[in-house]
Amino acid sequence: MSTTTTTPRTAVLLMAYGTPRHPDEIEPYYTDIRRGRPPTPEALADLVARYDAIGGISPLARLTEAQRDGLQAALEREAPGRYHVAIGLKHAHPMIEAAVDELAEQGFTRIVGLVLAPHYSSYSIGQYLGRARQAAEPHGIEVLGLESWATEPAFVSFLADDLRERLARLPTNTKVVFTAHSLPQRIIDDGDPYPDELRATATAVAEAAGLAEWSQWTIGWQSAGRTPEPWIGPDILAVIDDLAATDAADGVVVSACGFVADHLEVLYDLDIEARQRAESQGLAFDRTACVNDHPGVMTALARRVIDLDHGS
Repeated sequence: MSTTTTTPRTAVLLMAYGTPRHPDEIEPYYTDIRRGRPPTPEALADLVARYDAIGGISPLARLTEAQRDGLQAALEREAPGRYHVAIGLKHAHPMIEAAVDELAEQGFTRIVGLVLAPHYSSYSIGQYLGRARQAAEPHGIEVLGLESWATEPAFVSFLADDLRERLARLPTNTKVVFTAHSLPQRIIDDGDPYPDELRATATAVAEAAGLAEWSQWTIGWQSAGRTPEPWIGPDILAVIDDLAATDAADGVVVSACGFVADHLEVLYDLDIEARQRAESQGLAFDRTACVNDHPGVMTALARRVIDLDHGS
C-alpha cells in the first residue's frame, strides 16, 4: 500500500522578543534594542550584571524553542500535517524577516502570526505583525494575525490555579498585583488598548480565583524602559512601597500575566529586585509561574490558530 505525505498548507510564525544565547551576544542584542546605537559601558555593565544575577544568561531562547515544539505538537494532534511552526524574533536571530524569507523559500503562501504575548498593543503585537507583513509582501504571502489572547480560558485557568496555591501558603492579608511590561505613556494617550487588555486578564483571573477587587488585588506595571519620557505606572516597586507604608498588606504575590516565559524581566525584576524590596519592608513575597510550554495553554493556542486559519 502506498502512502502520501501531506505538505502543511499554513505556516505559523511564532514571534517573541528574543534574548542573547551567550554572554558575548549581550552587547549586539542591546545595540539592536537601541536601534543600532551601542550602549554606554556603564549601561552594558549593568545589563551584564543582571544576567549574572540570574545565572549568566536568560533561559528565554530555550523556552521559546520549547513553546514552538509544544505548539507544533498540539497542532499536529488537532490537525495532522496541516501546520508548520517557525520562530521569528524581534531582537535576536532568527529575526522575523529572516524567518519569513525562509518560509517563502519553503513554498508557504499563508502565515498565521502568533506573538508570545497575550495583550494587544500597537507598540508590541502590532509591531511584530507589521514586520511580518512587510517581510511577506514581496513574496505574495498572506499573513493573518492572532492579535490578543488576554482572556483565553486555558490561560486564565493556568494563572488562577497557580495563584490559589500560592495564596494558600501566604498570610491571609496578601495583596495580588497583576503586572505587565510598562509602555511609554504617549502610546496610551493615543488610545492604545493595552491597559484594558491587562485589566481583562486580571479581572478574569481574579474572578476565577475568588478575589475581591481592590481589597485583594490591583494592577501594577514593571520593567519600564530607561528613557527620558514617562512610562505608565504605578511601577511594581512603588506598589510594594505603598503597601508597606500603609500597612495595607502582610504579603504580596505578583502575577506577571503579561509575560509567558521566564526571562530577565521576571527572574531579575521580580524574583530578585521586587522580592528584596518586599522582604526588606516585612512583606512576604511570591510570584505566580509563567506559562512557558504548558501543554494546556499550547493546545488552546493551537486551536485559536486553526480557528483563525479556517475563519479567514
